[in-house]
Amino acid sequence: MRLSSCLLQYFNQYLPQIKGTSEQSIKTYQQTFSLFMYFLSDYHSIKIKSLKIEHLSADAVLSFLHHLETHRKNTVQTRNNRLAVVKSFAKMIRFMHPDKKHIAEAILNIPQKRAQKKLMGFLYSDEIIKVFKTVDLKKKEGMRDYTILHLLYDSGARASEIATLDLDYFDPVNETIAVLGKGNRYRLISLWPITSALITNYILNYRIDSIPVYGHRLFINQRKRGLTRHGINKICRKYLAKALPLKRLKGLSPAHCFRHSCAVNMLILGDSVSDIKNRLGHKSAESTMAYLHIDLSRKRNIQKKFIEYTQSKITPDKKINELIDWENNKETLTWLDSL
Repeated sequence: MRLSSCLLQYFNQYLPQIKGTSEQSIKTYQQTFSLFMYFLSDYHSIKIKSLKIEHLSADAVLSFLHHLETHRKNTVQTRNNRLAVVKSFAKMIRFMHPDKKHIAEAILNIPQKRAQKKLMGFLYSDEIIKVFKTVDLKKKEGMRDYTILHLLYDSGARASEIATLDLDYFDPVNETIAVLGKGNRYRLISLWPITSALITNYILNYRIDSIPVYGHRLFINQRKRGLTRHGINKICRKYLAKALPLKRLKGLSPAHCFRHSCAVNMLILGDSVSDIKNRLGHKSAESTMAYLHIDLSRKRNIQKKFIEYTQSKITPDKKINELIDWENNKETLTWLDSL
């Protein structure tokens, strides 16, 4: 059987229909196999369309993993993620093609490579406040960015989860938001009063009209399309660089540090591991347990001040609204039309 036919079965039937894998995950898997198929073609010195399942050997997979680390300079974590995708494909072969079970078993026996764990980059609440204060609300995208930063820290959601939020996921009455996470699983998150008020204000006064296909999205970019996770990371990187010294930025993942900070904040407040797990959408408690090893010796009076801030309500300022009324600015509209 041709490997290309098997891959077609994998992406069109096994992942979406049998496993119910999300579209985002399928796209990630496709990236891995784009690299792997080209490598496998060179490894066996034959064309991609001529590759067969028998060419999918453990030695070939190991060589591919070595190639990722040495030639593409991938980290061990990325290398392990690629291996996990190939193993997922091997599981399909074992399930749907029992006669090729020996090939699948050989690949599934390849162990994950151990790597030194990175320090968990997070921000304390006083640093979070500094980041919030760097947002210029007079700029056209100010309120949107300000809202996103608050939501990231409050919800602990991933950048990709924030990017795919729909308008109807937000419930202003109950101050909750539904987040679609990994494995197509929804989780309902209670928001701080200030976060809920910011989202409401953004939707009513500052959210720009999008092109029809993105009309359901909560956060819209300047091209009138839905924000992507890369766009959200760019926003976080921008304000982190303004608020923190260069040395402090080392080891901080732009959007993910807000997620870690949310977990640390909950831990300081005395929330249980299961509460943190549910809010962050971890599949198992093992991922959440990592936060228990963080040194939280900084003074807790900082936390008390931040609690007062999160419980506060915002009051609309007409002067700020006038300054941010960029949609009526002819120059801005002309610029948008030129994109």
